[in-house]
Amino acid sequence: MSNAVAVAVGKHPNFDEGNLDTASQQHREPPQHHNDVEDELDYMDSSIWKHFPLHLLMPVRTCLRGTCGCMEYNARKEYLDYDYEAAARYYSSSESSLMKSGVKDPPPKLPRIRERGEYYVDSFNDSPWTCGFGTGEESGIWMNSGDQAGSIMAALVWFLMLYSIATVTLLSATKGIPPFMGEAYCFLCAMALCCHAKTSLTDPGSVPQASVPVEKDRQYTTSHSMCGQCQTFKPHASHHCRICNRCVSKMDHHCPWMNNCVGASNLKHFILFLLYTWSSSAFALTLFGWNYFMCADENCTYHPLLVHLVRVMTVLAVGAFLFTSSMLMNVTYGLMTGIGTIDRLKKKATNTMSQSDEEPIPLRDVFGISGYHTWLVPLDPVFEDYDRVMGYSIPQRLLREQQLMERKVPSAAQLHLVKSVELPNCVNDFLPV
Repeated sequence: MSNAVAVAVGKHPNFDEGNLDTASQQHREPPQHHNDVEDELDYMDSSIWKHFPLHLLMPVRTCLRGTCGCMEYNARKEYLDYDYEAAARYYSSSESSLMKSGVKDPPPKLPRIRERGEYYVDSFNDSPWTCGFGTGEESGIWMNSGDQAGSIMAALVWFLMLYSIATVTLLSATKGIPPFMGEAYCFLCAMALCCHAKTSLTDPGSVPQASVPVEKDRQYTTSHSMCGQCQTFKPHASHHCRICNRCVSKMDHHCPWMNNCVGASNLKHFILFLLYTWSSSAFALTLFGWNYFMCADENCTYHPLLVHLVRVMTVLAVGAFLFTSSMLMNVTYGLMTGIGTIDRLKKKATNTMSQSDEEPIPLRDVFGISGYHTWLVPLDPVFEDYDRVMGYSIPQRLLREQQLMERKVPSAAQLHLVKSVELPNCVNDFLPV
């Protein structure tokens, strides 16, 4: 299923976009009716850090907060926990229930009012519920099935990984390597395959038809880019992929080994795949090199039937190590400069690299703010500001946010995402003429 706003963090509508450049680097303001110490204690009580001494943990958390801001997210406090399904049942059957029982069930509890500059997690799931595979907005599961070559290359990754796992497992069974080393290698390969699956089956950040510029762009920019193929708004650093047939926000490149684009939403999974593949290749080469150069005992000699499997696996490990090393350097350069692979190739072709004014990409815009313990796990990141990271807003989400913040009951007809460029009047009023 494509990435939905259900895992994205938004802002209170009263957030001062005029001071976005400075406010985005600051942490959210604590609610005025809360005490700072109470907020800290409440956070510690609801996290894994509650087992550590508070007087020792507070300086560490302050340091980490200032470095990355990744310990700010507290799902229990910031989740916009409004039960939309219960609300729909309540307002559709309240009259009939009242006529039958004479007692009207209470309506779903509205979430608490957010303070100025305070973030929240939108719990509304506007992703399609169909079981279709594809890259369109109506597809419930993101999968690029139109590129046969990409499908073959992605399947080849799994075949080679499973081949290496089988080879190392046989080496462990025949006492060629210690069992714990075989388990460690299989774990690295399993994590690499999980990250590969997440990268391939995750929406890379496709721009929906109903997207509009974020508030900062609407206020300070008089013109906006449009995609000639999608006929929709085209955010900054986004590109149209002719294979996926979608515009992808912050598109780095289309990877045939993933059979998918690498964009803002799946860049974390792609980096993790490279890291785990590089680690497994280096680990395998270390094991084989130690056995070849350092082993002089018959007890560590491989079984004759496995020697040929090891030779083939050595060639594969060398190729995977060199390829992932180059890709890791490419991704690291992109994070440090803020320029993706496609944009970098375009700038080099026109000799305009020296004129680039892009900023480095913060790690929280790649790995999210859920905490450091989620960085090495292929889980969808929770972004500090979803609209800022993706480069666009959705009118339905803005209207849903406005209704809830004003304590109004959300209307089901206005909440669902529609594939149309027709915008609500409340949003049209803010767009430049």
